[in-house]
Amino acid sequence: MDLKQFIVEVAKKVGIDVIGFTNCHRLDNLEDYLLERIENNRITEFEESDIKKRINPKEVFPNCRSIIVLGISYNVDFNEYPNYKLKGRISKSSWGEDYHRVVKDKMDKLVHEIGKVVDFKYLSFVDTGPLVDRELAMKAGVGWYGKNCSIINDKYGSFIFIGYILTDLEIESDKPVQSKCRNCERCLRACPTGALEAAYKFNPKKCISYLTQTKERIPYELRDKMGISIYGCDVCQLACPKNREAVKSKSKEFIPKDTKGFVDIEEMLEISNIEFKERYGSMAGSWRGKNVLKRNCLIALGNMKNEENIPTLKKALLDSSPIVREYAAWAILKTNYDIGVKVVLEAIKVEKNIDIKEEMQRLLKYFHKKIFNVS
Repeated sequence: MDLKQFIVEVAKKVGIDVIGFTNCHRLDNLEDYLLERIENNRITEFEESDIKKRINPKEVFPNCRSIIVLGISYNVDFNEYPNYKLKGRISKSSWGEDYHRVVKDKMDKLVHEIGKVVDFKYLSFVDTGPLVDRELAMKAGVGWYGKNCSIINDKYGSFIFIGYILTDLEIESDKPVQSKCRNCERCLRACPTGALEAAYKFNPKKCISYLTQTKERIPYELRDKMGISIYGCDVCQLACPKNREAVKSKSKEFIPKDTKGFVDIEEMLEISNIEFKERYGSMAGSWRGKNVLKRNCLIALGNMKNEENIPTLKKALLDSSPIVREYAAWAILKTNYDIGVKVVLEAIKVEKNIDIKEEMQRLLKYFHKKIFNVS
């Protein structure tokens, strides 16, 4: 029996769109790149800190001989819009069901079928594994690096989730695919924050997708460029011509039946923890917690600059969460400076958290300089 062909055929049956195979050699070409990122403070809090585990499959799974890498498209067709007033955008990666569960389920089915014909050991990961999954995907021929550092598949574009299975099986490797971007730089020009600093050079700390997830304080100038993004960002991918030609996903799990691809901002600012879990618990973006998403909702309100939202922002200044009060102050000052100054000065009088009190004072100075062009 041709085991590799068997795995390819089973993958199709369980709903895996793309599959490739690679060896367990070290990813030595990434070591200098990762060290440079550490030196330049570009490692995010979501990444594995041990470089050995990032580049050496055998550090993760000592018996590794071959890696199965798979891609599942989430580029579903959906054009409905919710009818509530204050909408915040969710990236396609968080539409529908949590992709970690969906992809893991398909991988488990694949592993189960392989186990029927051969005895083997394995470890599988979806997004949260230590190894650089995009590099594995490139090596396995699943796709090629776009200039925005996303993996692009010829058929499905870049809206694909990547999973990988470290195995002790001996399977012939596929060939890597070289970049096909040629002279196109649409993704670079489209990035609102300049996170795509050059072709194949990405600064994650400026990426809107990262900013919507981090718990670090977001620089003021980057908040201005986040628009109404509540979780994730699709801008560079939507600009890519390959995604316009891409075959749409057949995975119904990623259709946003409940959210329609948006968050009701007013609801999010009022919702209880129990209601949040019931309403958004199955969404991939829910892992970061309610308060981070509430913070992002306040950034969206600030970027709307609509004075009708001031009562909502005033109420947020009384929230039990320090992070919510802090960003409510920023949003109200951005919406209307004159009103904001009065409201924030009153908030400072009753604010008990020293860090938040000091941040509100910094915000007053920042907006004063910005409004009156004072150095």
